[in-house]
Amino acid sequence: MSLESYLIEMLKVLVFPGFIFIFILALFYEWFDRKFYAKLQNRVGPLYAGPFGILQPLADLIKLLSKEDIVPKGVDRMLFTAAPLFSLTLSIFATLLLPIFSYKGILSFEGDLVITVVLLTFLCIITFFAGIASYNRFAIIGAERSFLQLIGYEIPLMISVVSVALNAHSLSIQNIVLSQKNMWYILGPNILGFIVFLFAAQAELERIPFDLPEAEQEIIAGWNIDYSGRRLAMFRLAKNIELVFLCGLAATLFLGGPLGPVVPGYEAIFFTIYFIIKSIFVLAILTIVRALFARLRIDQIVSFSWKYLLPLAIIQFLIVRLIV
Repeated sequence: MSLESYLIEMLKVLVFPGFIFIFILALFYEWFDRKFYAKLQNRVGPLYAGPFGILQPLADLIKLLSKEDIVPKGVDRMLFTAAPLFSLTLSIFATLLLPIFSYKGILSFEGDLVITVVLLTFLCIITFFAGIASYNRFAIIGAERSFLQLIGYEIPLMISVVSVALNAHSLSIQNIVLSQKNMWYILGPNILGFIVFLFAAQAELERIPFDLPEAEQEIIAGWNIDYSGRRLAMFRLAKNIELVFLCGLAATLFLGGPLGPVVPGYEAIFFTIYFIIKSIFVLAILTIVRALFARLRIDQIVSFSWKYLLPLAIIQFLIVRLIV
């Protein structure tokens, strides 16, 4: 590889569509989520920091970074320190697999779809270890609830992803995108998988109605109760990046990812715009679900997964298997 090619690849990783772009996108998605959520509840939402409050997520992040970083007495210091770092690192790595500006991501290889599911599982496991690291009763309860959601909703999510791979005859994200040139998968039987994926993603992100691991009225802040300062900022940023990743993955698997009409010579710009629009569409659905429903009890969360979501995922898989 020549020096010029190496520098171009490094710019892709560091600037676009790499770290800096993902960082900006994560803050923008948080702003959109908060603003749209407020409108659905007839509130104003972020307003004062920047035009239409668009800089409010950045202001909140800077505020957290400037606060004192407290390590409570008696915590497992290694886990307590490593958990936010691993969470942020894995979430960033996951987004590099998304096909943002072309048919494939910065990191693209055969079987990368499997890695995306593995990374999601690891992110949930990190949440569990982050909770038990502090030895706080509220944090441990939140960690246990998070692990229950992982068990209940990871399986339907995997089945919905496998169904798409079965339809495309490939475990490569690039091939899945290319297989949707004629028709997006959401327009066929995989629409059931799209519905399953949305609910599973909502649970993975611990958003209402699946926010029991962080239920403020019951266990204060749940698994992250003892985190503050830069550690809490890293968790918050990691959760926003995970939101970008899951919305982008849904757009990639079911909405054709970056596919759309383009002007020759400007493919990267059009692909990026299409990817953002489609992933924001997914985010809007998640926000509507968040606004429509109240928090479920733990038994209701588990029952919803095993009684409704898992059978729906299996039915969708069987339909796709029969068609393919």
